[in-house]
Amino acid sequence: MSLVKQGIKILKTPKIFVFTMIWMMILVVLGTLAQKDMGLFAVQEKYFSSWLFWVWYFPLPGGRLTMILILINLSFFFFNKNLWKINKLGIIILHMGGILLFIGGGLTAMFSSEGNMIIDEGSQANYVEDYQYMELAVINTSDKGFDIYTIFDHPLLKRNKILENENLIFKFEIINYIDNCEPIRRNKPAGIQYRGMMKNFMISELTTLKEENMNRPGIIFHLLDTETKEDGIYGLFLGQSIPQKITVGNQEYTIVFRRQRTYLPFSIELVDFKKVMYPSTGIAKSYSSEINLIEAGISKRILIRMNEPLRHKGYTFYQSSFIESPDGETTVLAAVKNYGRLFPYISSIIMCIGLLIHLIMKLPDLFKKQTV
Repeated sequence: MSLVKQGIKILKTPKIFVFTMIWMMILVVLGTLAQKDMGLFAVQEKYFSSWLFWVWYFPLPGGRLTMILILINLSFFFFNKNLWKINKLGIIILHMGGILLFIGGGLTAMFSSEGNMIIDEGSQANYVEDYQYMELAVINTSDKGFDIYTIFDHPLLKRNKILENENLIFKFEIINYIDNCEPIRRNKPAGIQYRGMMKNFMISELTTLKEENMNRPGIIFHLLDTETKEDGIYGLFLGQSIPQKITVGNQEYTIVFRRQRTYLPFSIELVDFKKVMYPSTGIAKSYSSEINLIEAGISKRILIRMNEPLRHKGYTFYQSSFIESPDGETTVLAAVKNYGRLFPYISSIIMCIGLLIHLIMKLPDLFKKQTV
């Protein structure tokens, strides 16, 4: 037997499917137990969004690797010659539906995104802020007509990483990335190497909270090669009210540490936000956002309510929450882009059809047994 045939024989064996499904159940149990101490996002990253994870010194397959093995096993099932018979039509369709389900799950895991769109009443926004990931934005504000953005994404913001770009004549050396921090005022003068906020404040590292959105990330970096007095150590944190500005040569820059943004080909303007409260309480019963969807200069009036989202250009906008302040009301829309959104529905229908065909084809055998 050739190596190819041997490989196909191994990959199509039902034992792989059984063992991988059992392992997936174990992962669900491990993730559920760990969620109490780690939080939902950390558990997803470790157990389900990983190829491998470590238990002490032993690597174990993560959710993505396990799902790939299941998909390969289901795919190689079609190499079984005994499968291609008319009386196995239901089984064939059932397996096709299962494969489609795993493909949809893979698309969701690899390419989908979710975040918030926060809009003040009377204002508009054209970007979504990610829930978990951050970015370092360097904005050249020298030209009065437009700004030039240079963005360093979350995977680049690692300790000892050197960040450089052809648009910039200087570099960043990441000294530390902190998942949760607190700015603390210095009680004695800072060293001469510190610049900006770091002259008066220190960024103190705190214990990472289980709820990811409750953390306040921070970053400390060394600005290099400006050949000016701007060289030095800087610190930024999420929600910093005063951005860091520097001047290099005749160019002015603003450096911002913020949630990762995805810009959209359209804008949403909040026209009116309404909420209905439970009687005699401060708890909102329902709330809605009347918006203008602005695209290519054309405005369309739409109402987004709880359980009645807006779907446009692959995005789904849900009415998530709201913010009240003395200046007015702000809506918080949860924005989700899920490339595999329709796959579960389609695959479920296909699997139901396959199961129904299989049962119908088995009915004559059942009646024969009863007659005998």
